[in-house]
Amino acid sequence: MTDDADRNSSQDWWTTEIIEMQPGMIRLRGYPIEELIGTVDFPAMIWLMLRGDLPTTAQARLLGTALAAAVDHGPQAPSIASARMAATCGIGINNAMASAINMLGDVHGGAGEQCVALFYEIAEAAGDGPLTGPVAAALDRAAAGGVRFVPGFGHRFHPVDPRAPRLLQIVDEAAGRGEVSGRFAAIGREIERQLTHAKDKRIPMNIDGATAVIFGELGFAPPLCRGLFVLSRSVGILAHVWEQTQQGGRNKGPIPRDYIWTYAGKPKRNVPDMD
Repeated sequence: MTDDADRNSSQDWWTTEIIEMQPGMIRLRGYPIEELIGTVDFPAMIWLMLRGDLPTTAQARLLGTALAAAVDHGPQAPSIASARMAATCGIGINNAMASAINMLGDVHGGAGEQCVALFYEIAEAAGDGPLTGPVAAALDRAAAGGVRFVPGFGHRFHPVDPRAPRLLQIVDEAAGRGEVSGRFAAIGREIERQLTHAKDKRIPMNIDGATAVIFGELGFAPPLCRGLFVLSRSVGILAHVWEQTQQGGRNKGPIPRDYIWTYAGKPKRNVPDMD
């Protein structure tokens, strides 16, 4: 094999359309980094990196709004609690953040992705037609599959999640300006209407549902939506890790020592003679 062939094989070890780099040159999706710096804000940069092209100002603003809304939900959230506990063990910021991020799975942190997938399923079934039937069919399939809680709706802490109505208002305003279709907001509201009717009590959209509306309106693939949530929540995680580090504390467990766990095993017993 010639030297040129060796060099080309080495260069093709990874193939990417994201970044081009040589000594003194960096281009992201073809754009020189020096032109992006000071021109493109962080939400627009996220869009560029994930989608391949720069967003409109309206798209970047709406994405940034969704990301800002979900940054934190307090130490009662398992990810935040684990981040603070990790900090009391004396590990570094990156380790504590990784501990928290690794807890963002299907149960804690996955509802947004699941909700976007549900919205897309309904949107495809409905086309440009009425939503009532496709929503009812999707909810029936979810129930038949054992889904107890429709992702993106209801909240165990908030009677009405204070973040959701404001996000929906912003989507409505964007739809009024023709920046988004408003179709996913309509899907979310129809799900809420049918859930409320079925349960005979209001089951309002929560932050996962409202951000799913935005991600759907912006055309993000469902798996990317979990990654976007991780980016958002990482801000709160970082803030809590830093605060806990400044406060001090050592090996602070998940519950106060005065409220130890409930033991439900066998009563005290003696070890038998093993001879």
